[in-house]
Amino acid sequence: MRLKGTVLTISLLSVALALSAKDTSKLEVVTDDRMIAPTDAVPLVSYADVIGTAAPSVVSVYTTRIQSFAPRQSPPAMEDLLRNFSNPGQPPQDVEPRNREVTGLGSGVIISADGYIITNHHVIREDRSGPVDEIRVQLENGEEYTAEVIGTDAKTDVAVIKIDVDQALNAVTIADSELLRTGDIVFAIGSPLGQSQTVTQGIVSATERTSLDILGIPGAYENFIQTDAAINLGNSGGALIDAWGRLIGINAAIVSGTGGSIGLGYAIPSNMALRVARSLIEVGEVPRGLLGLYPVDLDADLAEAFELESTQGALVNQVQEGSPAEDAGIQHGDIIFMVDDIAIGSAAQLRLTVSQMAPGREVEVSLIRNGETLLKNVILGSVSGKPVAQQEAAPSVLEGVMLAPLDDALREQFNAPDSVSGVAVRDVAPDSPYFDKLAKEMIIMEVNKVAADQPEDIAAQLKPGSNSFYVWTLGQPRFVVLRIRE
Repeated sequence: MRLKGTVLTISLLSVALALSAKDTSKLEVVTDDRMIAPTDAVPLVSYADVIGTAAPSVVSVYTTRIQSFAPRQSPPAMEDLLRNFSNPGQPPQDVEPRNREVTGLGSGVIISADGYIITNHHVIREDRSGPVDEIRVQLENGEEYTAEVIGTDAKTDVAVIKIDVDQALNAVTIADSELLRTGDIVFAIGSPLGQSQTVTQGIVSATERTSLDILGIPGAYENFIQTDAAINLGNSGGALIDAWGRLIGINAAIVSGTGGSIGLGYAIPSNMALRVARSLIEVGEVPRGLLGLYPVDLDADLAEAFELESTQGALVNQVQEGSPAEDAGIQHGDIIFMVDDIAIGSAAQLRLTVSQMAPGREVEVSLIRNGETLLKNVILGSVSGKPVAQQEAAPSVLEGVMLAPLDDALREQFNAPDSVSGVAVRDVAPDSPYFDKLAKEMIIMEVNKVAADQPEDIAAQLKPGSNSFYVWTLGQPRFVVLRIRE
């Protein structure tokens, strides 16, 4: 489908954001770091120009999932009753298995002129029911495209999808969300409750909202912007923009006892969303740094017991054996108050800060031990458990599945006999679309009846639709079927 007469306007409020045609694995972003609020003294009576700048970058996202229902017995028709009377041993006729199309609605934001779009993980994938079967994107002008999933990250609720276009799209201008202040004017743009694109206004009610368990996912990384701009069902994945028309957040959640907006809306800061999107596009996953310790917050009693003047910092409750923190000499009872030049105010902030640093990076941890300030240099590990040297490896041929050739060490670890050969499944991420099919310590022996010895062999045999995998697991071989999206 072609865009009809779309013109890419370049102005102070709309900066081109595009991927290089020579290297489609790199996301090149031009940001605008001016002050958040306009400073002109001219009385402002309308935000129409601001909205007009940002609105073309916000899209509606429609998802479809086919739900199958098991056969059930139909009510006995007269011919069935006569048949059963004539043949008492014949059971009633069953109805054929039924399928039902379940649809969902969300929003998204165009971040590159060639079709990369940020939305929420929960918009395109329900953790309880798996990925959707089809994603359609509707532009502001009404044109629709089928989108493919580039990657998702459940722990931040960020996902990247892409549509193929033959003309430049209106990419949003991205602001530095670190400059946000409580009281700044913001606008939420999206498609609430099935309505066409809608804009609501409010202010930033708070920043750095953590430990709210809004995502409801173990190990989630939360650092929300709170706003009273009305956000409702369908706004998820849409834009939170500032008074210059720039993206400063991705709308993600509300807290409500009614199901509608009560003025407690939450958005993922643009800096965090863009960092995750870059990783998904360029690496295929989100590498995260690891200290290897369990921190807790300081309350007044703990601060008094440790003879501290405030409750700022994170108390090390336990250090994991063999972790980077242990190797650097960090001990339980230490109070961490800074990582590099970032002040640490809580356990949640420590965890979030380290997770946004690259594995293998050396950081300086400032801590207090027995009233003395110490500096510890730590080389961060990886949350995924992968060796640091593997962090720049190419994306897995199966989304969220860590594969490796079956060597002697893995054969011994998996307790696999010499007669078994294939590709080892080292790990499967909880948000992988194959989480319910593949498992850690499986060995993939064949794909579509062709032997596989390397991950590349698997990639060569994959086809859109159903694929048969012959795997060795729990001491015996069996077939599993993986459905590969086109």
